[in-house]
Amino acid sequence: MNDATQPACHHQPDAPAAPASPDAVYTCPMHPEVEQVGPGVCPFCGMALEPKAVTLDDAPDPELIDMTRRFRVGAVLSLPVLVLAMGEFALGRWIAAEVSVWLQLALSTPVVLWGGWPFFQRGWTSVRTRNLNMFTLIALGTGVAYAYSVVATLLPGLFPDSLRTMGGRPAVYFEAAAVIVTLVLLGQVLELKARGKTAGAIRALLDRAPKTARRLEDGNETDVPLEAVMVGDRLRVRPGDAVPVDGTVETGASTIDQSMLTGEPLPVEVGPGDAVTGGTLNRTGAFVMRAERVGRDTMLAKIVQLVAEAQRSRALIQSLADRVAGVFVPAVVAVAVVTALVWGLVGPEPRLAFALVNAVAVLIIACPCALGLATPMSIMVGIGRGALAGVLVRNAAALDRLERVDTVVVDKTGTLTEGKPQLVRIAGADEADLLRLAASLERASAHPLAESIVAGAAARGIGLTEAEAVESQDGLGIVGTVDGRRVVLGNAALMAREGIDVELDDAREAQEAGETTGFVAADGAALGLLGVADPVKTSAPQAIAELHREGLRIVMLTGDTRTTAEAVARRLGIDEVIAGVLPDGKADAVADLQKDGRVVAMAGDGVNDAPALARADVGIAMGTGADVALESADVTLLGGDLAGLVRARRLSAATMRNIRQNLTFAFLYNTLGVPIAAGVLYPVFGLLLSPIIASAAMSLSSVSVVGNALRLRTVKLSG
Repeated sequence: MNDATQPACHHQPDAPAAPASPDAVYTCPMHPEVEQVGPGVCPFCGMALEPKAVTLDDAPDPELIDMTRRFRVGAVLSLPVLVLAMGEFALGRWIAAEVSVWLQLALSTPVVLWGGWPFFQRGWTSVRTRNLNMFTLIALGTGVAYAYSVVATLLPGLFPDSLRTMGGRPAVYFEAAAVIVTLVLLGQVLELKARGKTAGAIRALLDRAPKTARRLEDGNETDVPLEAVMVGDRLRVRPGDAVPVDGTVETGASTIDQSMLTGEPLPVEVGPGDAVTGGTLNRTGAFVMRAERVGRDTMLAKIVQLVAEAQRSRALIQSLADRVAGVFVPAVVAVAVVTALVWGLVGPEPRLAFALVNAVAVLIIACPCALGLATPMSIMVGIGRGALAGVLVRNAAALDRLERVDTVVVDKTGTLTEGKPQLVRIAGADEADLLRLAASLERASAHPLAESIVAGAAARGIGLTEAEAVESQDGLGIVGTVDGRRVVLGNAALMAREGIDVELDDAREAQEAGETTGFVAADGAALGLLGVADPVKTSAPQAIAELHREGLRIVMLTGDTRTTAEAVARRLGIDEVIAGVLPDGKADAVADLQKDGRVVAMAGDGVNDAPALARADVGIAMGTGADVALESADVTLLGGDLAGLVRARRLSAATMRNIRQNLTFAFLYNTLGVPIAAGVLYPVFGLLLSPIIASAAMSLSSVSVVGNALRLRTVKLSG
């Protein structure tokens, strides 16, 4: 087994769908250098380790089950403890103080010792490895509050009369220990659920590949498991099937939906000699292909691995509370130790009691109640406010990073554009007749432009007639007879073959505008041309302008052609265009920007965007996009347009500002309270901060944090 504190050798899984094994290597999502065989806990941050290999295993997370069970038990037992502690005066008539204390001891003990046991383990690990974090504070605060209360319950005579309550007993803090443990358990449950959704992104990618392939062998066709397909096998792909592996078409022709790779909505025509990619969808014809890349060598498997590696390799930002814990925790412990020593050596009698009480007061007032609430309260309110504005944020780290983003990388199709091609140009002497003939012909075809042209005719109220003798010309266009006229629709090469003269300047102008064009002719005479394009979203120009006003650089990253991409970029004023890239190229482009010192947000909506979304400092998915993109992203814009990104940036700035204010409140109380609890005012004023006052100060700091966080509900995100 590898030492959990030392990096181990990195390895790649033999296949992306390999099931989890007992000797699987686990790693920390925040510290990828930590690896060990089997599950465990990261010694640096206390997070649970997760399997390094990509698997299809969708079994329940045992840690989530365990933490959920502990939380439920803790919640049930903590509530009566809280009622007994806070309702001491109201319940005094029915429950004696002595009975109340013993009930609190009985109810809180399983919460702290059983429910909070994982936190004590993580806290001890943080001390042993000298990587102090929030679990150090949680274990220290709850442990001291509980231990002090147990001593006060079992041995009240150790405490001086001045520190006893009206009931003649020292104050106890069972409710503080139990409630803090329960709240932290709730946070762990929510965190584990969120991390489980990340694994769902990889499983969604793996599900793109079919489970079987139809293999041709010795004149027979047999369905075999995908794992049995070997390089060189001949496979038949029928209409509606997903292409099983990467390879080349040998016979037949079809149109392939490659949006998984390129993000572009228009299918592409393939024939003998053309490459096809596993996981893409065969739409129309049947063909026979030869397998060339199988298993982990396929493009789909590489996308899966890219997503998995990018999710672990990005530099997650530790919470501010964790970053200062390395200084705060030892300082508090040192103050408590010094307090105990000074009171024990030179304090008044009973010295031991005063030493214990004042040291405990220091630790209680430094208990991370407000510190623990500072970030999650702001995040909870901020995320709720964002949801009302159509911005779904996955975690606090995403808000932290989004505030510091200086470069926004955007996909074209589905992000800047609608992702649904439309008929945008009709050029000809009689536009209505031209469109009627073309749409009547296309209604009988499976040409990639057909749906857009037919829909364009319907939107203009043009009636269609039945076409006859329709023939598809592979890679060229389509011909047929409409109302007794021989109609031809296709590219310039088809027109040249038919001996029809066309005006190429009109097509060149349309193509420079980012349109896919097709000439239309009838009975040997050119009628004009049609242009199909993916229109820019109406909200995109204003959103780009506002992002520029925020000082952000905008980069378009697309699998489309450079001509089409630059046409959209010119219209929107985008700073840089990177065109014709596949999924691994998108992730590499984001990584290159990060190497230049840029903090990058990537906005996209397709399966092909998933690796780049995971690689970016902040991944932003359009709510109308693919499930894999949504699962790979940190932020989802429900409206499906970039206007939501402007709101997300403002939400991030407001939330992080609120968190800093909350942390200031929390540390201010500690800074003022710890010296008083240590007894610095006693020599002059004879004033001691008893654990009761320390608890009240701790509660006041929590109230301040909660009240400040609630102000986020009214923050303005638009306009």
